[in-house]
Amino acid sequence: MTVPHALQRLAAPNPESLAAPPTAQTILAPDGALLEAWDADHVWHAFTQMQEYEPLLIERGEGATLIDTAGNRYLDGSASMWCNVHGHRHPRLDAAAIAQLGRVAHTTNLGLSNPTTVHFAKRLVEVAPLGLDKVFFSDDGSTAIEAALKMAFQFWRQCDPPQPERSTFVAIGEAYHGDTLGAIGVGGVDRFTALFAPLTFSAIRIPSPGMRCLASTPQPSLASHLEHVENIFRQHAKTIAALIVEPIVQAAGGILVHPEGYLRGLRDLTHKYNILLIADEVAVGFGRTGTLFACEQESVTPDFLCLAKGLTAGYLPMAATLTTSRIWNAFLGSHSDRRAFFHGHTYGGNPLAAAVGLESLNIFRDEGVLAQLTEKIRRLQQRLRPLADLKHVGDVRQRGLIAGIELVANKSSGESYDWREQRGMRACHAARKHGAILRPLGDVVAIVPPLCMSPEEIDRLVAAAEAGIREATAEAATGVMGDRLAQTPTA
Repeated sequence: MTVPHALQRLAAPNPESLAAPPTAQTILAPDGALLEAWDADHVWHAFTQMQEYEPLLIERGEGATLIDTAGNRYLDGSASMWCNVHGHRHPRLDAAAIAQLGRVAHTTNLGLSNPTTVHFAKRLVEVAPLGLDKVFFSDDGSTAIEAALKMAFQFWRQCDPPQPERSTFVAIGEAYHGDTLGAIGVGGVDRFTALFAPLTFSAIRIPSPGMRCLASTPQPSLASHLEHVENIFRQHAKTIAALIVEPIVQAAGGILVHPEGYLRGLRDLTHKYNILLIADEVAVGFGRTGTLFACEQESVTPDFLCLAKGLTAGYLPMAATLTTSRIWNAFLGSHSDRRAFFHGHTYGGNPLAAAVGLESLNIFRDEGVLAQLTEKIRRLQQRLRPLADLKHVGDVRQRGLIAGIELVANKSSGESYDWREQRGMRACHAARKHGAILRPLGDVVAIVPPLCMSPEEIDRLVAAAEAGIREATAEAATGVMGDRLAQTPTA
């Protein structure tokens, strides 16, 4: 009998593997070059060209600071991909996770439940816009969107009377809703979605009201944007299932800030034409725009509210799709009716994640997190203002503690850089030398700090971003990332 290769390795390990098992210390801190080699050889990083990848290993965090394996310290200017809220190693969040581990780490949410998960769902309903009283848990932002899309699609087939012809979705240009196939269908960032278009559906596109226009092109008014949406609704009203929108700010599309009144106008139009509204607050929820949920800023209750990232303060993977009793009721019936929502995820409703998410909401309440944001938002706005005068900054966009600095080749005309020059990436890599970790969105340098970041840390973060931008846009800065701008700061 032939023994599988993997079993041969287990049965006859090499001499080195017979040594004493590695301790936590030797796992975390072997030779730095060896760790970097393993990282480059074995870890396939998201949204990363691995042929050009330069390892940077973050070993630990403290508050708004990340520390690499060499002891270098960086401000976490991207909130660890926009999800960290209260900082790294917050003692209350650590304690909540440890306490839940003393009970159970995971139990399925398919036909069962858990007290911690139930408490978390109840608290989400209490803090969400009024009328969102049903919570469907999943794993991440994409899955929260997938659930909402499928619920909306199924709703129209089971409502009274059924309207199965409603199967089309309307989405905003330059929208980003995730990387699974349904989310790609309503996504509008071509560099993320175009390749996979044959595998999914196409949404009806409406122009983003947050796009920067060339200097020679007048900015369309709020009224004209809403009029365009109404024309589409009027033409396709009987076939549209839902409109999906990132409220207030389109994050991954380039920090595109919508004009005041746009979200309210969309909600009014969806009511007028009996179209469902899906609010994707994966990136903008949990204080990011200054209120707990961005929808609150224009008194909007959507039919679906999709949450992730800050849902567990950046500690553990979890997502939630909140919806209304109207949607819920269309799925009720006997088993033989086959009206249930046949969709789920292994770790949906995970009690460990729920425990941390529940404690995060308690921190919002007990520590006055939202009240403290006013000064931080003002400080960020103040520090960003001078950057608008830089030679190659075409636009600075901000709402709350989320901002985007758009780099351009020609400020007068608004002409963009050739995307192959990777100016945004160069700026973010150069900022590391000044003690900040940032991540670009094309040629937009995004600043998305944890909500806990102090005003003084905000000053340092913007200063690092400015230094990176100046270096990346200097006239001599040509070529591609192969010139290895990503040097690390002195420890």
